[in-house]
Amino acid sequence: MTEDADVDVDVTLDRLPGVGAAVRDTVRGRVGRVMGHVGPYVQLRPLAGGREWDADPARLRRLTPSEVLSALVGEANARSRQAR
Repeated sequence: MTEDADVDVDVTLDRLPGVGAAVRDTVRGRVGRVMGHVGPYVQLRPLAGGREWDADPARLRRLTPSEVLSALVGEANARSRQAR
């Protein structure tokens, strides 16, 4: 059996990330906060808010505190570049 480098072995159907956990959806390359669980999927929302999306829990990776900070700064920078 081969191990996929994008799959977080810490995230299984028995140990879903809790609501509020910051994770990376390795399929979409996006980071988000867990908002809930419905069926086999985890609902994620961008860290600074926005539209939720469904993600496969087997394809999520928990973020380190420095990764959360980096993602939040990136989102703040993107908002500052938007036309007012």
